[in-house]
Amino acid sequence: MVNRIVTGAHYGIKDWLIQRVTAAIMAVYTIVFGIVYVVTCPKDYFEWSYMFQPQWMRTITLLFFLSLFWHAWIGVRDIFMDYIKCTALRLGLQVLTILVLIAYALWTIQILWSV
Repeated sequence: MVNRIVTGAHYGIKDWLIQRVTAAIMAVYTIVFGIVYVVTCPKDYFEWSYMFQPQWMRTITLLFFLSLFWHAWIGVRDIFMDYIKCTALRLGLQVLTILVLIAYALWTIQILWSV
């Protein structure tokens, strides 16, 4: 009989599923955005601004970016866990990454609702 020692945080399947769901959200948004772009053909700032005036467009764009940030967080965190063995350095980089992604999310909200 093999005595297996399990270590780690045990969140593999959940993160795998989140990666797939966020990727699907981003793929669907890319198709919707492509269609909206082809239909409106914005050429200057005012036309781009007009394209993001409808509440549904702002909402799905925000959903896209939140999915992107969550997707990025899982990927970067896994890279840090795999390749950075020094716990203090890994924790510091993870906290820095979280703060940057939160700042990006807030900046996204500011941009979308200031248009």
